[in-house]
Amino acid sequence: MTSYKYIGSELHLFAAAINWKTYVRSQLKPYLGKEVLEVGAGLGSTTQILCSKDSQRWICMEPDAALATQLARLFSNGPLSASCQVYVGALGQENMPLQPFDTILYIDVLEHIQDDASELRKAVRYLKCGGHIIVLAPAHQWLYTPFDQAIGHFRRYTKTSLAALTPEHTEIVRLVYLDAIGLFGSLGNRLFLKRSMPTARHVASWDKLMVPLSRMIDPLLGYAVGKSVLAIWQKKAQE
Repeated sequence: MTSYKYIGSELHLFAAAINWKTYVRSQLKPYLGKEVLEVGAGLGSTTQILCSKDSQRWICMEPDAALATQLARLFSNGPLSASCQVYVGALGQENMPLQPFDTILYIDVLEHIQDDASELRKAVRYLKCGGHIIVLAPAHQWLYTPFDQAIGHFRRYTKTSLAALTPEHTEIVRLVYLDAIGLFGSLGNRLFLKRSMPTARHVASWDKLMVPLSRMIDPLLGYAVGKSVLAIWQKKAQE
């Protein structure tokens, strides 16, 4: 058990961002194996989009005990109850499940971890050979706003800064920006609104209007622009 308490209050707002989560799923699907560890699962809204009937073992790791209790309640009688389990804690703890995973997910989580390089090194130890570590994170430190500070972000990333975290025995297989249109919304907040927390209306407008446009435009731009950055590493066989 852990005494960690998540300081953010945005999880319920972004749980309703179905277009965004569906877009993310389309990007991650080729790299999601049958056994998945989701670090920082929060309220489980991403789990419900990504976890499928093909999943054999999906561990939702959540260091906040109150959030973990909500997760357990969510899965107890639902369609994901057969494959989803909740673990209260963090990587490296003694009672961590030892069986290696096909995929380890950090969806809007790594920016909350102070020693991010150490975290990824630990993740490799729980990954099968050929498996993938997936990180989706907010992009560009120049977009850092009071909102980032309010929800406990230590940093935002670029493709370069994520590539610099590449753990030993892994190689990058995908490194892209997502949500080009959303980038302008974030820039507007950075320059003008300077809000420490978006409203439900702001989130809905972004998800319903900007995300569908980004989904069309991002591939045309070669995924070179966006307010989020996606990095995927694959574990190589050790010589």
